[in-house]
Amino acid sequence: MRVLRVHITGWVSSFRNPLFISGFQPTLPLPPLSAIYGLLSAAKGDWVTPHDAAIGYVFKSKGRAIDLETVYEFGGKLDAKSNINRREFLVQPELYLYTPEMWLKDALERPRYPLLLGRSSDLATVKSIDEVVLERKSETTYQNTIFPFPDAQIHGQVQVLPTHFTAEIPRKRCGARVFCLITEKIKYKGDVLHDTDKNWGVYLHAQKTS
Repeated sequence: MRVLRVHITGWVSSFRNPLFISGFQPTLPLPPLSAIYGLLSAAKGDWVTPHDAAIGYVFKSKGRAIDLETVYEFGGKLDAKSNINRREFLVQPELYLYTPEMWLKDALERPRYPLLLGRSSDLATVKSIDEVVLERKSETTYQNTIFPFPDAQIHGQVQVLPTHFTAEIPRKRCGARVFCLITEKIKYKGDVLHDTDKNWGVYLHAQKTS
């Protein structure tokens, strides 16, 4: 299968863990699909959803750290109460984004809006865009990606995560489902897609149907 492989990097990134509402804010180790579709929407300048594009990815970082941030809590009046929270973030993130949608190449080469890997302060840069062929194999290795849950061959942190959000404000979550976050190497047998250059498996989510 011919796809785009887009290498995207940043200084820091963070992806909110939906189990934590207040206080310490840990980051997920991997971005949800909604973060990837948000990045594509910013690049195109229009909404991109799982109905428009199939995507897969491998995400890596060099480590984690914790920052202190001031939060202003508004109680319905003009005055606000400040508070200090501890927020975890990922250092030097790298995203390898895969999509068979060749029409996204122009958008990623000349993004309409700033690209983000997480929050509005987590700026990202496209380092390279390559057209590559993913081979179909009977076995591969998955790591640093997310996989639909359940699957008997997969193990890792299990989370309910959104796939995308509505375009209207306030945003509404769409298509939430259960995923397994794979951070360790897992050998997988089946009809799989494999990036020979990188020697890892690529799972494409939301493959379009005609």
